[in-house]
Amino acid sequence: MTVPTTEPDAVPVGDEPPDPGERHRLTAVTGLAALSLDAMASVAYGPEAIVLVLAAAGARGLGFTLPVTLAIAGLLAVLVASYRQVIAAFPDGGGSYAVARTHLGDRAGLVAAASLVLDYVLNVAVAVTAGVAALTSAFPALYGDRLWLCLVVLALITGVNLRGIVESARAFIVPTVVFVGSIFVVIVVGLFRSHPVSTATAAGHASVLADNASGMGALLLLKAFASGCAALTGVEAIANAVPSFRRPRVRRAQRAEAALGAVLALMLIGLSVLIGRFHLQPVEGVTVLAQLADASLGHNGAFYVMQFATMILLALSANTSFGGLPVLLKLLARDNYAPHVFALKADRQVHRHGVLALAVVSAALLVVSGGDTNTLVPLFAIGVFVGFTIAQVGMVRHWRSERAGGRRGKALLNGFGAVLTAAATVVVTVSKFEEGAWLIVVALPLIVVAFEAVHRAYGRIGERLGLGRIPGHPHRARSLVIVPVSSLSRLTAEALSAAASLGDEVRAVTVCCPDPEDRAQAHALARAWAQWDPGVPLVALACERRSLGRSLAAHVRETAASLPGTRVTVLIPETERLWQRLLQNQRGAVVAHAVRRETDAVICRLRFRLL
Repeated sequence: MTVPTTEPDAVPVGDEPPDPGERHRLTAVTGLAALSLDAMASVAYGPEAIVLVLAAAGARGLGFTLPVTLAIAGLLAVLVASYRQVIAAFPDGGGSYAVARTHLGDRAGLVAAASLVLDYVLNVAVAVTAGVAALTSAFPALYGDRLWLCLVVLALITGVNLRGIVESARAFIVPTVVFVGSIFVVIVVGLFRSHPVSTATAAGHASVLADNASGMGALLLLKAFASGCAALTGVEAIANAVPSFRRPRVRRAQRAEAALGAVLALMLIGLSVLIGRFHLQPVEGVTVLAQLADASLGHNGAFYVMQFATMILLALSANTSFGGLPVLLKLLARDNYAPHVFALKADRQVHRHGVLALAVVSAALLVVSGGDTNTLVPLFAIGVFVGFTIAQVGMVRHWRSERAGGRRGKALLNGFGAVLTAAATVVVTVSKFEEGAWLIVVALPLIVVAFEAVHRAYGRIGERLGLGRIPGHPHRARSLVIVPVSSLSRLTAEALSAAASLGDEVRAVTVCCPDPEDRAQAHALARAWAQWDPGVPLVALACERRSLGRSLAAHVRETAASLPGTRVTVLIPETERLWQRLLQNQRGAVVAHAVRRETDAVICRLRFRLL
C-alpha cells in the first residue's frame, strides 16, 4: 500500500470551483478549540495526579514534582512531533488506527481503534461528570440531581455537534480562551510572589501528605510519571480528525497540533513550578489547581472566575470525543469494520450517526454510574496510551520503509516515545488493576472481536452479492403480482392498477376464516367482486387457525414452486399517513413480516395519499 506523503486535496486555484462544504470545516484556531479541550482540561487533574502519588514520600517526594513534569513535557514533545508526522502521512485521518493498519497489520489497527473508542467514550463520561462535580461542589443543593445535570450537559453538547463541528468550535472558543488565559494569569502572577497570598481554600481540610513517608525510589517516580501522563490524553484527537479541517488540511492540522503541544507544555510546567514555589501540599476535598489559584490570585472574584472556567471547560472537554470518534468510525466503516451508516455525512459535514452513537453510549455509562464515574477514571488514560504506543511503533516501521533522508533520527525518536508510553501503560494498568483497570483487559478484545465480526459479515454479504465482480446481464422474467385484499375501496382499485403496471399477471388474494362472521364477510366480498369485475381473479384461501400472514406466505411459496422462472411480488396497499395506518388493523404489517421471513418474494408496500 502506498502511503501518501503530500496532501491530496491541495488543488490549484482555478482547476475546480470552491467546495461550499469547506465553510463547515475547521481552521487551525477553531480546530484547536474543537479538538483540544480534552488535552487543555487535563491540566486540572494532571499535576494533581503527580502530587498525590509523590505525597506518599512526604515533603521530600513533592520536591520531584517539577522533574517528573519535565519528563512528561518531554514525552509530550515526542508525541506532538510524532502526530504531526502522522497527520502528513495519513491525511485521511484515523491517527493510530491508520498508522497501525498500514504498517503493523489489521489486528494491530483494530486494537488501536478499540483503545481509541474506549478512550473517547470514557472521556465524555468523565468530562461531563467532572464538570458537574465542580458545579455541585459550589452548589451542594444540586448534588442529588447530578445525574440529570450530567444528561442535560451531554444533550447540549450533542445538540451543538449535530449542527456541525465548526459551530461546536465557535461555541467553545470563548470558554477555551478564558480557561487558558486564567491558567497563564495564575502562573505569571504566581511567579512574582514569594509566598502564597491566600491559603483560605485549603484551611480546615486534612492534608493527604503521608505521615510515615516511604522512601523515594524509581518505582514511585515511575508511578508518578504514569499518573501524570493522564494530562496527555487528547493529544491524538487532531490527527484523528484531519478531514475535518479546511484546505490545506495537513498544514492546518499540523499547526493546531503544534499549538496544542506548546500551550499544554507551558501550562503543565508553569503549574509545577508554582507547586514547588508555594510548597503546596495536597489536601482532601480541594483540587491542587484551586489551591494554586488561591495562592496566586487570592480568595476573591478572580479565584471564582478561575474555578468557573475550569468547571465549564471540564464539562465541554467531552467535545474532543465528538470531533474525533465519528471520523474514526467513518474510517472503520470504510474498511468494513463498522456499520456503513457511520460513513454517511449530513449537510454540515457532520457524521450524525457517529455523534448520536457516542451520545447514547455515554448516556448509558452516566446512568449506570449514577453520574459518578470514579470507577471509570482509572481507565481514562489506559486506552489512549495503548493507542500512543501502537502509533509510535507503527511510525518506526514507517520511517524504516521510507526512502527519504533523516528517517533514522525520526525512527529513534518514535522508538523512544514507544518505550515511554508502553511503560506508562503497564504501570497504570498494574497499579490501577483492582480499581477497575481490569475492565480494559476485558473490553479491548471484545471490541476487537466485534469489529472482526462485522468485517466477516460484510465479507459474506459481499461474496453473495458478487461485489468486485462483473455480474451477468439482467434478464426479464415473467412477473406475478399478488395483492392481499379484505374489502373493496379506492385503495383496492389503486393497488390493482399499480399491480397491473408492474406485472404480467395480477392475482388478488383474500383469507377466509371458519367463523360465521368471517364466512359472511368473505361471501359479501365475492359477490361485490363479481359485480365490480376488475378483470383480476380473486383467490380465497381457507385459514383454520386465523393466521393471516402464514396463510398468505404459504400461498406465495406454493405459487412460486408451481411457476418456476416467475418472479413473485406481493403488493400491500396502505395509507400514507402514520396516524392513519395506526388506526387501521395492521394486516399489511403482519403480511409483510410473514412473507419476508418465509419466502423470497419481493415486498412492495404501496402508500396511498388520502386527500
